[in-house]
Amino acid sequence: MGRKFGKKNVIKVNPVEYNLGLIGESGIGKTTLAKETCEKLVGEEGYMILNIGKEDGIDAIPNAIYENVPDWTTFDELTDDIIENRNTDYKDLKVLVYDTFDELVKITEPEVIRLHNKEYPDKRTKSIKAAFGGFMAGEDKAIEIILEKMWALKAVGISMFILGHTKKRTMTDVVTGLEYDMLTTNMSHRYFNAIKTKLHVLGVASVNRDIEKTVVKQKVGADKVVGNIVSESRIITFRDDNFNIDSKSRFSDITPSIALDTDSFIGAIEDAIKAAFKQQKENSGSLEEAKKQQEQQKEEQIDKAVEENKKTKVNVSENEKLAEEIKSKFTTAENEVKVKIKSVMEEYNITSLKETSETPTEALRKIADLLK
Repeated sequence: MGRKFGKKNVIKVNPVEYNLGLIGESGIGKTTLAKETCEKLVGEEGYMILNIGKEDGIDAIPNAIYENVPDWTTFDELTDDIIENRNTDYKDLKVLVYDTFDELVKITEPEVIRLHNKEYPDKRTKSIKAAFGGFMAGEDKAIEIILEKMWALKAVGISMFILGHTKKRTMTDVVTGLEYDMLTTNMSHRYFNAIKTKLHVLGVASVNRDIEKTVVKQKVGADKVVGNIVSESRIITFRDDNFNIDSKSRFSDITPSIALDTDSFIGAIEDAIKAAFKQQKENSGSLEEAKKQQEQQKEEQIDKAVEENKKTKVNVSENEKLAEEIKSKFTTAENEVKVKIKSVMEEYNITSLKETSETPTEALRKIADLLK
């Protein structure tokens, strides 16, 4: 008998199966690149850009498929709708572009404060810093509920493409104590690191300038050295050996940097995947054969995850309405109906209908339908 735990990883060959990220200054072309990348890899019906909070990068991009997400309530409703109707209304959807993660954090913080005030009505607060006891607990709660949503979407086959903004920060080396400049995110590092650790590839978009130094002679005093820009280009960095750019890749063979271009972006990731695929000790056929096999396996996993979600999902507000409806009709129900209700309760492992805040909503729907 073989051991129960431990299995060998198989490289996924489709780029959108990985958690992708791209950060850069406003207007450098992040949203356009994400849109074009998704259209080439999954088609027009295969992606949706979430225009989150006060982000408005979508306005100048023709034909982009998007949805405005001004607050957490909208984000919650939209993602729940995708998960619940994954195999019908969203059967072709494969990628959500989060534009931007910075703004997603901003719309999540008020929700964390609301949750705190609901749980601790005698210790109400207006500050994320004081939520859930303070000491970064509020920020950690925001991270928790964001990642829960993302992973619930991943479970039903919706991948992530994270976008964010950058700024130059002065960092301190933990070993030497020396300061250095780094191009990194403009959000708090607690939030950034929470998502960065989950990404397989994080590219940093920036402007690469060739500067020529010229000595200008001064009539008085020392000569002055000035820099003239000879040329400049937009690039994406996936790995920086000098650690001046806060990029990342889990693929060891990815090219360090490329031109900021859709085909170059896709090509860099595909080439890195191919290199990793070749290193597998047991290759099951060609890359294309592996892709077909993995897509079939994913469809099966999605069907299973969608059914599991239906059985476990809890909609608190809907539960309250259904509970009232069931309570008003249960006592006068016929014995035959009560037997069917008992069967539903056993199916969903429900011991009582008095407390329904954590009862799967689908179960209450079935019971309410029986009482009709």
